[in-house]
Amino acid sequence: MRRREILTGGATLAVGALVGGLERPAVAAGKEASMTELSESVKALTFDVFGTVVDWRTSIIREGELLAQSKSLDIDWPQFADDWRAGYGPAMQRVREGDLPWMKIDQLHRLILDDLLKKYEIELSEEETDHFNRAWHRLIPWPDAVAGLHRLKAKFVLATLSNGNVSLLVNMAKNAGLPWDAVLSAELAKHYKPDREAYLTAADLLGLEPPQVMMVAAHPGDLRAASAVGFRTALVPRPLERGPERGLYYELSEQSFDVIADDFLDLARKLGA
Repeated sequence: MRRREILTGGATLAVGALVGGLERPAVAAGKEASMTELSESVKALTFDVFGTVVDWRTSIIREGELLAQSKSLDIDWPQFADDWRAGYGPAMQRVREGDLPWMKIDQLHRLILDDLLKKYEIELSEEETDHFNRAWHRLIPWPDAVAGLHRLKAKFVLATLSNGNVSLLVNMAKNAGLPWDAVLSAELAKHYKPDREAYLTAADLLGLEPPQVMMVAAHPGDLRAASAVGFRTALVPRPLERGPERGLYYELSEQSFDVIADDFLDLARKLGA
């Protein structure tokens, strides 16, 4: 995999400035042509969704608090949200290893939720459980997401590239006003990210070669997997994803992707949209 420079605003990043409240390398001039070439060669942006476009943790906490009001529950909802999300990776790995058949994320979320309801001693009807499980369909976007996506849409094809199933992503888009041109999912490839098939299937469905597609995510591992099959990459850190006390789980100064942007509006500016 070829090494790529970190570009921001058409410049190569050097060392030490504080940007957007995050420790960011300082900017050295001289790469405007490289950024222009990049923005012209890329035809479509594919987006990780959970954590990158939408604030899953705040949303799940809110849904839990609403449930608590109607059921008189005393639950640590931030911990519940973290536990629900923590089950996501291991559940997908069970599918990869053949311990479980292929399942949509809705189904995996339900398996995790059933265990959590027992752990937290929460009694719900089947209707209530199904509604709560679909909280992932009702996640709220980050404050910059909708406006930033509209700006990017003026120049690029925008598509999801999420492990979330298609119906989940469609309902989320309707609920949150997310202006996707296409809703693509690991479900279509029957491979969860970061399996290479998820990215290659998305490029094929868009009718593009991998270098014509830029993966946008808040998670370096997702971007490294996309880069390995030829995608261009944009990191948009979401330091509040795991809660205000935790911050980023990686060192921003150590990341090397085609673009690093503060948010989607900043990404649009850097890509000339």
